[in-house]
Amino acid sequence: MQARFSGWRESQAPTPARSFGLYETPTPTRITMKTIIEPFKIKVVEPIRMTNREERLGYLHAANYNVFKLRGDDVLLDLLTDSGTAAMSSEQWAGVMRGDEAYAGSPSFYRFEAAVKAIFGFEHVIPTHQGRAAERILFSTVCTPEHVVPNNTHFDTTRANIEATGARAVDLPVPEGLVPSSPGPFKGNMDVGKLEALISEVGAAAIPLCMLTVTNNTGGGQPVSMANVRAVSGVCRSHGIPLYIDACRFAENAYFIKLREEGYVGRSVREIVKELFSYADGCTMSAKKDGLANIGGFVATNDEALARQERDLLILTEGFPTYGGLAGRDLEAIAIGLEEVLHEDYLQYRLASVRYLGEHIARGGVPIVQPPGGHAIYIDAAAFLPHIPAQEFPGQSVVAELYVEGGIRGVEIGSVMFGRQDPETGEEHPAAMELVRLAMPRRVYTQSHVDFMVEAIVQVYERRERIGGFRLTYQAPTLRHFTAEFEPLYGIGS
Repeated sequence: MQARFSGWRESQAPTPARSFGLYETPTPTRITMKTIIEPFKIKVVEPIRMTNREERLGYLHAANYNVFKLRGDDVLLDLLTDSGTAAMSSEQWAGVMRGDEAYAGSPSFYRFEAAVKAIFGFEHVIPTHQGRAAERILFSTVCTPEHVVPNNTHFDTTRANIEATGARAVDLPVPEGLVPSSPGPFKGNMDVGKLEALISEVGAAAIPLCMLTVTNNTGGGQPVSMANVRAVSGVCRSHGIPLYIDACRFAENAYFIKLREEGYVGRSVREIVKELFSYADGCTMSAKKDGLANIGGFVATNDEALARQERDLLILTEGFPTYGGLAGRDLEAIAIGLEEVLHEDYLQYRLASVRYLGEHIARGGVPIVQPPGGHAIYIDAAAFLPHIPAQEFPGQSVVAELYVEGGIRGVEIGSVMFGRQDPETGEEHPAAMELVRLAMPRRVYTQSHVDFMVEAIVQVYERRERIGGFRLTYQAPTLRHFTAEFEPLYGIGS
């Protein structure tokens, strides 16, 4: 069905104001000024070690042109990921001191469990040391080589954990989600028609579960509408297929629903979250994103028999079910972070700060995925460097140049991460899009940091015609982007 949206027009332009992320939003807030300020004060600071262009050229060469291999203190502004990079609050640090380290039955676990149940509504909550561990436990339990797992778009570890079981991961994004410049309020949606066609093709028995990733990370950080969640859930339930949510950025997605979808502007984010997860049978989550914590995750379900199997596997590989590979202090930090992320003044600031970066580099001509996402800005590397073919990894070129120009570390989300090399011919099969993600850590950078990012990104764009591609000199058989090595086909930073 076609969803109707409020607070959104394709031609809608935010009203510029005077400072960081300073745009009016269609949602009522306690703030009546146009200026949206950070809803926190800075108590502790961490120095940034300043470097120059020549030093960064040397560091990049030593890292074989893979920014994952750079030392963190050789990076000025780190946008590699928003995972585990948040600045924790004073309440979270107080929780760290309260953490109880009992091996079994820690009070910290029960506070964590209560927070997850209250927000997500699932009966069984199993902690893990991070999101990919939750994925591995879920897929190892339910998937076999005969299975197919559909998603709006799988991210890297999700796909890898499915494929490690021999099952097949299938992406079913809506068509507009594959067109970076195309505006639209919910480009992260799953194509419901394609889901129904897949079920008809392989049979419901071949699909152990269906997933929805909110927000859609691979697809530019774009949100999923409640109407789409409801429709996907309806299809799954009619065929007896469990629906799981990849909940990494659930609060950001819920706030987009509040801003853009008809009938939700007057509802709290907590209420929207409760409805969203009511359509699902379980979820996985990396609490390193919207848990506002530096480590941790969980898998949750209403299926008691499945939960028993998952706990058995957890004990084998992660730890006892009341700590799951985490210290009690980490469980405390997650429990508090899950509450803090629902604060709407924080979410207003969060989306506005990311939007500020996107809109300012777009004004400088830089092509990005439109509209700006919730946790990151995605540069359209194919449009940024149209003279570089996908087989020469234009996204990797943009990543390298941003580091040399301004010490900014982003990540390629294109044919390095999601392309495939034919094992027999060595031919590269490119990804659907060539993107570079600039993921904004939560509560870390100020407006002057972002203004510096804008300046550096635009400067690279202005010399784009002098930039060339890369070739791979080493790659691992899975998740190659983490450890790959490259050789430039041009002079870096020219």
